Amino acid sequence: MDGRETHERPSLSFAFPGRIVLSDPFGMGYERDKGRACNDECAARGGGMDRKWLPLNALRAFEAAGQHLSFTAAANSLTVAQSAVSRHVIVLENFLGVALFERRPQQLVLTEAGRHILPVVSKSFDRIDQALGEVIKEKGRPKRVLKVALPTSFAHRLAIPILRDFRSENAGISLEIVSKPTTGPEVDGDIDIAIVYSEPRVTDAIHDLLWMVRSTLLCSPKLIEGTDASDLGRLIANSDLLHLKIDGRPRHFFWEMFVRSIGRPDLAVDRGLVFDTQQLAAQYAMMGDGLALLDPLLFHEEIKAGRLVRPYDLWLDEGYGYYLTTHPEDLSNEAVALFRSWLIARFAGGAPPPAPEPELPAETSKPQAAASAEPTKLHASAAEPAKLRAAK
Repeated sequence: MDGRETHERPSLSFAFPGRIVLSDPFGMGYERDKGRACNDECAARGGGMDRKWLPLNALRAFEAAGQHLSFTAAANSLTVAQSAVSRHVIVLENFLGVALFERRPQQLVLTEAGRHILPVVSKSFDRIDQALGEVIKEKGRPKRVLKVALPTSFAHRLAIPILRDFRSENAGISLEIVSKPTTGPEVDGDIDIAIVYSEPRVTDAIHDLLWMVRSTLLCSPKLIEGTDASDLGRLIANSDLLHLKIDGRPRHFFWEMFVRSIGRPDLAVDRGLVFDTQQLAAQYAMMGDGLALLDPLLFHEEIKAGRLVRPYDLWLDEGYGYYLTTHPEDLSNEAVALFRSWLIARFAGGAPPPAPEPELPAETSKPQAAASAEPTKLHASAAEPAKLRAAK
């Protein structure tokens, strides 16, 4: 069983398929005894870790066991004996002074400490593999490659000039761009840095606020031709409503917030079309058949050209924003730190341009009450990006 301990002395030199071979010339008894000494020394210094005592083979065995939740499957993946993996994990637990797994019959379960360490260990080995692979491939002159994830609409609407300017100033860094819909603060393990569309949250990652989204009504000018634009309720009732899909939220979440904010919670908004990106919702609206709540900063060119109009001076502080997200351990990566500081400075000094003034049909006037208020500056929060850090 996977939880069973054995006393067979394991082979100490693993050959990891697709991985770097990490040999231990000293043996587990050496690591265990020195680990205890290191723990005492670290405690005396206040928790600092002396890198020379890091049990690399034990960390590799732990990573495999943590991924498979089985000593047997981990051993198969590493092409070593099951007892070798089990004993190496015990070495690591002795080194740390805490259990990393709960041993149950036919099953391993990560403890809280194990869950904390596993993603860091995996990412560290991945970065070692990547760095050595780049050195081999580039014959000693590796290029710095940064993998950046962007929300789809941000990538389509704003990313090109931003990335072009960054490359012109930092030609030595290669960028690999991944675009996909995202409405959460998480960063995938193989991503170095990401821009995410999210609510403010505290996680293990670092989140630098670029700007908070303030949505407004956008539609094709054809939608309001010949209509009484002063009757907002009728316009909403007679139009297809275009919704943005948000993970964990009802499909009509933003529209419900909007009608409550204008004092018309009686308006039915649970209808229309749902899109997973603002880009698709805007494209549908430009066809003339839909009314959308969108961030005008992403569609400045369409508004300026008249393909989209903003018939009301109404705004929704939706509680979501665009955050630059990184893992704390990645800040030691020069390329990550450079891109992060550059992008924060870019948005602090020159955020996307504001939307033009609302465009109403000539025979109508601006709606009264809440609609008559002038919009506030959209980029006030971009001047000093906020940082959300998890409590350690």
